[in-house]
Amino acid sequence: MSVLTRDLTCRQAVEFVTAYLEGALSRRERKSLERHLAVCKRCDAYLAQVRATLEATGEVGPEDLDDETLEGLVRLFRAHRGEHGAT
Repeated sequence: MSVLTRDLTCRQAVEFVTAYLEGALSRRERKSLERHLAVCKRCDAYLAQVRATLEATGEVGPEDLDDETLEGLVRLFRAHRGEHGAT
């Protein structure tokens, strides 16, 4: 992930939330997201919702899913990202 501009759009901020919670953003990306969250109440609320969801559901890894569910999630992810071959 790379932040190309100093100010994030809401779409970019939403895309960074998971990596932010996992501690996977660079210092620069984290600071950009935190600046955005400080002025955007909708994105800040989204972050709070994701945190609450993770706390309520716990952690689920690929090994916890049956093959059909895992394949379905991969197809949805690829379709969302616009990758070819997604059905």
